Amino acid sequence: MRYVRRLALATGVTASLVLTGCGVGGGGGDDDSKAQDAAKGKITGSITFQTWNLKAGFKGYFEDLVAAFEKKHPGTKVKWIDQPAEGYADKLSADAAGDTLPDVINLDRSTAAPLAKAKLLLNLDEADPGAGKDYLAGAWKSNDWKDAGGHYAYPWYLNTGPTLYNTGLFKKAGMDTKKLPTTYDEYFDQAMEMAKKSKKQYAMIGQLPGTDLMAKYGIKVMNDDQTKYVFNSPEGVAFVQKYVDLYKAGAIIPEALSQDYVNEGKNFQAGRLASIGGSSYTVQDLKKNAPSVHKNLAYRPQITNNAPGMYIQSVGVSAHTKNSPTAIAFARFVTNAENQMAFAKKADVFPSGRDGADAKYFHTDDGSDAAKVRVLSAEQLGKAVEYTWPGTSEDQKTNLREQLALAVTGKKPVKKALDDAVAFADKSARAEK
Repeated sequence: MRYVRRLALATGVTASLVLTGCGVGGGGGDDDSKAQDAAKGKITGSITFQTWNLKAGFKGYFEDLVAAFEKKHPGTKVKWIDQPAEGYADKLSADAAGDTLPDVINLDRSTAAPLAKAKLLLNLDEADPGAGKDYLAGAWKSNDWKDAGGHYAYPWYLNTGPTLYNTGLFKKAGMDTKKLPTTYDEYFDQAMEMAKKSKKQYAMIGQLPGTDLMAKYGIKVMNDDQTKYVFNSPEGVAFVQKYVDLYKAGAIIPEALSQDYVNEGKNFQAGRLASIGGSSYTVQDLKKNAPSVHKNLAYRPQITNNAPGMYIQSVGVSAHTKNSPTAIAFARFVTNAENQMAFAKKADVFPSGRDGADAKYFHTDDGSDAAKVRVLSAEQLGKAVEYTWPGTSEDQKTNLREQLALAVTGKKPVKKALDDAVAFADKSARAEK
């Protein structure tokens, strides 16, 4: 049961929102002076800017953003590149190996970590000292790579959200839609009940747990100094055993053994899943692309035994850029308060600027489903944390999913599966250092 990890993966389909709200702003002169001082050079010349699967839904926004920057800084030229969601980490790795990284890069913690540790991103504590005060403390901290010696990206947008339920499937199973689960015990119990009453025709769960969900449940994922993974504890084993039992009962769809959030979203949209983590973006997308699911949609606060989870997208600058003044200025421009707010309203996400999430817009219920979910999400944002550990890689996530698949299908004991996943994660983390 995942909350939204990335805007572009919100329901596993191409972003297709009708964009409304504020337009791109020019940004204040203060941003210019900060960038000029940080880069110690003239803002002019050409750079490349790469985003992560955002062109389909937000082409107009980024074209306007680039045009506004170029107008504000005559003599500059920004080439915007958008890469697909699949294989993004591999593409960055290949670019890094070939020394062809874009000047300004859209990153999350997993994709930023290896680049930061290899010193392939600018250390902002050195290149732009004092920048952190312009962002939410938690968002700025998310880009603090202590083993790399500093902060390596500017926070951009945040996403968190509630648990969404397709009450139509609850009704078909003869279950009470007024008593939707709000705790893990209720969630697992009702997942079992739905599997039995639906005769496994549909299910509550569409994805195996990752370390983020383990942490939300209360499993300790890493030791205190974050040097070793420890989720193969007795508590971790007991938690995964629940999924073994759920899978045997048919409470988890078979595709969960290998699928990620993208395909989980597709199954929810197709009416095969009764629950998924979501956001106001998800609600709008369902309204357009899956109206039969949307009309039966209900939402409850994110289920957690810990702090609610969120994900952060950031913008880094290549350490090998040949035009650091313009690259830093553009990264600052993308993430300044005005442009963050404009994008947040268009994309139904939250800004990472120091005061952005306090704006009245995020706390105003206009009666629409999207607004109700946005307000609910905003209320949990102040307590939310990002459950992605420094050094977490896509290979680690894939390996954990493979080990858990072996466990839930009875091909490997749970303890052995978690021991092997921990060993792989530790080895992978050491190899990146």
